[in-house]
Formats: sequence, C-alpha cells, structure tokens
Amino acid sequence: MSSLTDRLKNLTDAQLQGMRRGVEKEGLRTDLQGQLVHTPHPAALGSALTHPHITTDFSESQLELVTGVHPSAEDCVAQLAEVHRFVHRALQPAGELMWSASMPSVLPADAEIPIGQYGTSNVGLAKTVYRIGLAHRYGPRMQTISGIHYNWSFPGLDSDAYFALIRNFRRHAFVLLTLFGASPAVPSAFVEGLDHGLQPLGAHTHGLPYATSLRMGRLGYQSDAQSALCVSYNCLDRYTASLHDALVRPYPAYEAIGIHDGRGGYRQLSTSLLQIENEFYSAIRPKRVIFPGERPLHALRERGVEYVEVRCMDLNPFLPVGIDADTMRLLDLFLLHCLLSDSPPDTPQEIAALGRNQQLTASRGREPGLCLTRGDEQIPLMDWAAEVLQACEPIAQRLDAVHGGNAHQRVLQAALSQLAQPDTLPSARVLQAMADAGGDHVALMSTLSAQAQAALLAEPLSAELAEALTAEAQASLAEQARIEAADTMPFEQYRQAYLSPERLGLGRKPPAGC
Repeated sequence: MSSLTDRLKNLTDAQLQGMRRGVEKEGLRTDLQGQLVHTPHPAALGSALTHPHITTDFSESQLELVTGVHPSAEDCVAQLAEVHRFVHRALQPAGELMWSASMPSVLPADAEIPIGQYGTSNVGLAKTVYRIGLAHRYGPRMQTISGIHYNWSFPGLDSDAYFALIRNFRRHAFVLLTLFGASPAVPSAFVEGLDHGLQPLGAHTHGLPYATSLRMGRLGYQSDAQSALCVSYNCLDRYTASLHDALVRPYPAYEAIGIHDGRGGYRQLSTSLLQIENEFYSAIRPKRVIFPGERPLHALRERGVEYVEVRCMDLNPFLPVGIDADTMRLLDLFLLHCLLSDSPPDTPQEIAALGRNQQLTASRGREPGLCLTRGDEQIPLMDWAAEVLQACEPIAQRLDAVHGGNAHQRVLQAALSQLAQPDTLPSARVLQAMADAGGDHVALMSTLSAQAQAALLAEPLSAELAEALTAEAQASLAEQARIEAADTMPFEQYRQAYLSPERLGLGRKPPAGC
C-alpha cells in the first residue's frame, strides 16, 4: 500500500499549482451597539437573488460575501477584502456594521428576525419559503449563526478520491475546530429558554471555559431529525441515495407543520426530512456547480464531485474579513493530508464516534487531558492533533518548493506552537479579550466589528474598482427584474415541479463494499 509520501511524490508540480479555493463569508448587519438591524438588504449592494458576490443567507440582515475561484490564498483574501470595502461603504453611512463573530449579536424576539427576501419570481419566492421552513423546523435564532465556507478543488480527482478525502476530513475535523474555533461564548439572551449546558462567564454572557466552537456544538447547526440520518461517505452512489431518501421521505414532525399557512402563504417547501439539499448539515459537503434550475443532487449524480465545501470554520473576530491567507494555507495542507492519507471505509459505529468527538471538541477542546475516540482507544486530543499536523510536514515542504518561500512550513510550525500553548488559540483569545472588556461578549464584538470596518475603510477602493462593483450591483437588479418579468408559471406549480423526485436524477445501486 502506498504511503502519504509516495502519493505526494506522484503528484506533479502542475497539479499542486492547479489547486483552487474560494470563500463564502456570512455576517450579520448590526447597529453600532450590536443590535441586529431590520433594514432591507441595501439597494446599493444590488440584488441578493442574482449578485454573484453579495447576497444574503437566512436573514435579510445576514450578508453573505462570495469570492471567485483563485489560484492563491493571497488572491482569494484580496478579493474578499475588496468586496468587504465596497459593502462597508454602503453600511457606514447608515450606522451599520458587519458583525465580526460567528455567534449572533443582540437579536430581537424570534418572530422579529427578518427572513431573507428575494423578490417575486418563483426562484426568489422558493428561497424565501425555504428559509421560512428553516425557521419553523429549527428556530430562527440558530439560523443567524454565521461562518466561513472554504471551497476547495484539486485537479485530476474523481468522485472516489474526493469521498476518500471527505472521510478523512470528518475523522480529523477536530483539528480545525481546535485551531480555528473562535466561538466559546454567546450573549445570554441567545440561549434563553434552551437546555444549553453553558455557564455564566460575564455580563449578559454565557459560554464554557475550554470551548472552541459552540457554533459546531449542540447550540449550532444541529438537528435531532437529521441525527437519525446515518449518511455514508464511502461512495457517491451511497451518499446520494441517502440524501435522495431524506428529500422524498415525509417526516411526521414536519407533516404536522404543513406546507400552507391557511392565509395564502407557505410554511415550508415540503414535509420531507430535508426540504432541499442545502438543509443537510455537515462539516464538509461534496459539491458540483449546477446548471440553472438543476437540483444539486442531480448534478452530483450526472457529473460527479467537482469540489468540496468546508463548513466548520468560525469567523475569526480578530481579522478584518474573518480569515486570512495563512489560515487558507493551513486548510490547503490539511485537505491535502486528507487526500493523500489512507482512507478506509466508514461504518455506522465510526460515524457515531466522530459525532461525539466533534461535540467534545466544540465544548471542551482546550481542556487539559481531554481524550477523543480513535478506533478502540482513547487518545488525548492535543496529541492526536499534533500527530496529524506533523504528518503534514512533507506536504508543506513540497508546496513551498513549488511556490517558493517557506509560507506553508511557517504556518504549520505556528499551528504546532499554538497546540503546545492552548492559551494562544483563537477561542482562548476571545475569552481573554472578553474578560479584559468586562466579560461582555456583545461589547467586545461590537468593538472588534467597528475596528474591522475602520481598518477596511482605511484601505482605498480605487475609482475603477468602485465603478465596476457599482455596475455589477446595478446589473444584478436588472437581472432580477428580467427573471420576474419572464415568470409565467404559478408558484405552486413551480414548487411541485422543482421538488419532483424525477428532478433528483437516477441513482445507481451502490456497488458491493461501498
């Protein structure tokens, strides 16, 4: 059997140079005191339905900024910063900020959290109804949690290789939660009425002293309904079969919610366990660019995996755009390690153990001596994490040889140093900075959000770039109007057609052993 080093040697320089990445970054719009704003998506930012780089996530007050695909981490961060500067030029005159933390700011009552609006077209209405369904199923508070999605591809990989990577990613995702988790505390109001298991940490603040990422724990994107799904990542066919079943099988609790609200409106898109594919919560997803109107599951079945979407990254509130090039380099190393390491098939028993490991890391990841489950043994988290990072050393050396310099070896050594000094990890820094600020999570994050906005606005946005981004926003509004004018199908007919099982593509029987 080939070793990681042997597989690394078999990669060409062109393949390593062909690695690509892009980012989707979410963030709430707040006022200067950290209160969620209720204003519509700013018209100066264009259409949330059609703009390629500026949209919204669950809430009308929750921005999502999307980069293109880039050959380098520096290029990716540069575009993300440019889009941020354009956004902040629209937010600042209105007294609005983009919240720098993953866990929400000061939220209104659940019923007053504004849900994303995308116009009157069928596709726009479907996006809003889907979000209404999320609110009914999980509550709107959970949906306001924000993060960063890191989209990554590598040339020459087939679906089997991507699924091998995904299996290893899930085994070792605790490393990323430990290194980059930055949500150890929440405003107390966020957990009011919930069985949260947190401790008071300061003024109007709850959390846990050794937490890394409450966003990735039981308060975050978790679902009791989805916990019954034992999705295997052993092959494309088995993965898509699992999702297909969840997309067409009615779920009693959601049948009780119903589709129509009795007033001519909608409560959700469907009564199945998943309304659409995006509702499936996972730390990583196999993805494929879809054609207009195509279902993501159909795209995967027809054309295979094109890239992976890493979904476990918290916003780093100490960075102006929530992530930097060094973080991306470490992610590249980690993903290559997942790709090049042996990746045995997963089992239901391992999947359950991985879920427990994630919960432990999210809530207690920096706790001295904390152990996770690896096979039949218990192993200290920090020892296992260091072992994974040390195995990345030859990958870092090779990437530096290909690209020049020592950036990858430098970020790897810095990560190992942080593991050896847990108080330097972002989650610990958040707790210390919060304590220094009087123990108030909202006060700290309001300050950091204002500092991020000031830092971004201090960097000039060239007249040429500002003009191009303004034109892009205007073009997106025109495109939304065109889509709305072209619609002739009643929404109910559109909804039923879009959700038709035939639109999901024809699945194949998973091969033996998959």
